[in-house]
Amino acid sequence: MRRALDQARAALPGGDVPVGALVLAPDGVTVLSVAHNEREATGDPTAHAEILALRRAAAARGEWRLPGCTLVVTLEPCVMCAGALVQSRVDRVVYGARDEKAGAAGSLWDLVRDRRLNHRPEVIEGVLADDCARLLTDFFRAR
Repeated sequence: MRRALDQARAALPGGDVPVGALVLAPDGVTVLSVAHNEREATGDPTAHAEILALRRAAAARGEWRLPGCTLVVTLEPCVMCAGALVQSRVDRVVYGARDEKAGAAGSLWDLVRDRRLNHRPEVIEGVLADDCARLLTDFFRAR
């Protein structure tokens, strides 16, 4: 999560909301990809940290399916990102801060564990939650 926080801080100079993510290989140690929000930097509404990290991990593996992999992200995924997590077949999602306004991995919705879907990754929440939340709170207060 500390590496994801470093990525989140990398979003700040571009004016993006500081969210960072990475994808770990099935060994749980090897980092396949890192990313941070790039919506403002690229003008792309889908350029969330999670989406970019999944795209880069799939490119690194040469396949869109990411079984055995873990996505680590500083903020609870939104509906778009939760859908991408289900579609990519990651085994687990680890996140820091809950998102009571748009979270889709347990707070507002629980899309990733919806039994009607074909894949349900394990969800681990609250890892370095205070650090992740503080970074976001400071960003929005400054705006």
